[in-house]
Amino acid sequence: MNKTILAITVVALITGTVFTSCNSSAEKVENAEQAVKDADKELKEANDAYLFDIENYRMETADKIAANNKSIADFNLRIENEKKEVKAEYKKQIAELEQKNSDMGKKMDDYQADGKQKWEAFKTEFSHDMDELGKAFTDLTVNNTKK
Repeated sequence: MNKTILAITVVALITGTVFTSCNSSAEKVENAEQAVKDADKELKEANDAYLFDIENYRMETADKIAANNKSIADFNLRIENEKKEVKAEYKKQIAELEQKNSDMGKKMDDYQADGKQKWEAFKTEFSHDMDELGKAFTDLTVNNTKK
């Protein structure tokens, strides 16, 4: 009888150990699956934020380019009464600025999402170029008021 009780106890311990280890493995798999789901969700959220940043920046850039175009049109109206020589020089400068403005719009339109790091580098350079273009517009109008 003692042997039977001992055998039953050993079998119960082995069975309990097997079931416990199965639950641990199952729990580990379940935890790993949840971790993968969480990581996928975080990746998707980060990617969505990255794409939103690009789209938002495109809209901001489009607004700046439109404002530059309006400045060009306004400036063309203001210089209509200038002397022929002065007017010709302004027209030349305006044509250069129009081309740069157009090129900047095309550069932004042609940008393809290619990773956050490349986006940040592109955005930094593009912002610098847009700031320089904005200064050129400002300088042109300031020069006009002095003459």
